[in-house]
Amino acid sequence: MTTADVHDVRDPELPGRLLVVERDALVPLLRGRADADFALPTVACPGWSVRDVLAHCSAALLRVVENRFEEGVFTPESNDRDIAERADWTNARIVDELERGMTEAGPVIAEADGALDGIALGEWVHAGDVREVLGAPGAYAGAGLPDALALLARLTRDRRHLPLHADLDDVDEPLRLGDPTAPRPPARYIGDAATLVRLYGGRRADGASYELAGARAGELNIFG
Repeated sequence: MTTADVHDVRDPELPGRLLVVERDALVPLLRGRADADFALPTVACPGWSVRDVLAHCSAALLRVVENRFEEGVFTPESNDRDIAERADWTNARIVDELERGMTEAGPVIAEADGALDGIALGEWVHAGDVREVLGAPGAYAGAGLPDALALLARLTRDRRHLPLHADLDDVDEPLRLGDPTAPRPPARYIGDAATLVRLYGGRRADGASYELAGARAGELNIFG
């Protein structure tokens, strides 16, 4: 696998492409699972079941599709309300809404000039949360990984995140993340790409073999 250098020019189609690739992998997986699997607790989102994570994801994407961004949206309280509003839905209806959101949100995100790009990456990371609980392959990796890494690199640069040089075991070219003009020297990461995504997503990386120098793992979280 290779990853291209991340340029200053934003690729407006990247977030939507990431969502569609994940849709094509995740939705068929979900449609083949028993209802009991949707009730399983998640590790990454304490207090939320698989169903809760999916309801949160589908609600967030529907807000994008319908351009509904009222005050206080995407706060913990707003997220809990979205989940509660879907409490009497069937699991299949939640998956239907998620599929619609992953299909239709891309063009809206593309026109938002970067303001909504983080939602696409967050959806992809949450899909990894679900895959992990279900024991499915591709958690924080899979076919969408090249686009996810490119989006992560650009988001961390745009948000002036701490600089980091990543030598990835499963990617041919080094990945440079964060603000290249920051006064601090770049931190260094050596390990696999999925673990790097876990760290930037604020997920636990217990048992993973990696090296991180020049920064603490908690400093990498872009969703905290």
